[in-house]
Amino acid sequence: MSYYIALKHLHVTCVVLSGLGFVLRAYWMLIGSPRLHSRPARILPHVIDSTLLGSALTMAWLSGQYPFMQPWLTAKFFGLLAYIVLGAIALKRGRTPAIRARAFVAALLAYGYIVSVALTRQPLPFF
Repeated sequence: MSYYIALKHLHVTCVVLSGLGFVLRAYWMLIGSPRLHSRPARILPHVIDSTLLGSALTMAWLSGQYPFMQPWLTAKFFGLLAYIVLGAIALKRGRTPAIRARAFVAALLAYGYIVSVALTRQPLPFF
């Protein structure tokens, strides 16, 4: 298996783990579970997301495709920024449970957008 294909598999695995971890942490936050503050729940997301970002940057470098040069990668970049901001509001920064719940739904939509752009390589995958 080529190095690029192995990186792509690692990247996709981290995408799935990151999304599942976000949903799980949001669920724990909404029900007030002490698990949200456990050591693994605080550390694993950073490890997974760092691996996800590292694999993405390495694949971009190996393939010569970069955000702001490729429209679909630019769309993923801005979708990622939205996902990060909305995820932070959903898990930590939202002042009320209603704000956190709305941010959670919006973050899931951003996540879905990023995945759909990645699959179609189109900045507007639904059109």
